[in-house]
Amino acid sequence: MSKSKKAENARDLFLSEYQGILSTHSIDVPGYPFGSVVPYCLGNSGLPVILISTIAQHTKNILADPKVSLTVTEGDADDSQTVGRVTYLGDVELLDNKDCDSIKRYYHYFPQSRDYHLTHDFNFYVIKPVRVRFIKGFGQIYWVEKDDFLLANPFSFDEERQMLDHMNTDHLDAIRHYCELCNISYKDPQLPEMVGIDSEGFHLRVGSRIYRINFIAPVTTAGAVRKALVEMARA
Repeated sequence: MSKSKKAENARDLFLSEYQGILSTHSIDVPGYPFGSVVPYCLGNSGLPVILISTIAQHTKNILADPKVSLTVTEGDADDSQTVGRVTYLGDVELLDNKDCDSIKRYYHYFPQSRDYHLTHDFNFYVIKPVRVRFIKGFGQIYWVEKDDFLLANPFSFDEERQMLDHMNTDHLDAIRHYCELCNISYKDPQLPEMVGIDSEGFHLRVGSRIYRINFIAPVTTAGAVRKALVEMARA
């Protein structure tokens, strides 16, 4: 498997999930890792964005040592040893408040978290990669370098939001069809909603669950997104 294909497959798995195990260095039990579940989405630069409270144990650990790993496993598997896994090793940094696009994206994916940082002393952080370990399946184990793994979103959040609003307002039937194509279940009145678009695909939210659907080929313009979505709607 080529270097670019390894990175693409690893990123695809990372994008297909929306929560993982964040492992930090315990300050209460020195020398031992501390694991916790955190939701994430990818920000404008392609870095995973997390929203965590200053009173949480993992945040206290991070403030003492920012070196972490975020482990993501392919969901809905009968045997977790035979499916894909990504372990993203990196350094946690407080998100610059100027990166409004990444913050707005996170809220779009997880709207229930909008007021967390106001009421429970939550802050946004990004995890800057050092290296990525990718397991595609049994015997298929690779290291992926950070420059190969990272891929920035070509769309500003305003551009992305215009496309999302258009689809959710005017093309709900198409979104329903995407769900049928990908076996995504929903029940009225809990309708699917498109919550994110990037160069390689888009995300739908049904209730509190996030689903990933890939484009057939990468896109970099709003016109290319429209063409790709139309082709999928006709499938």
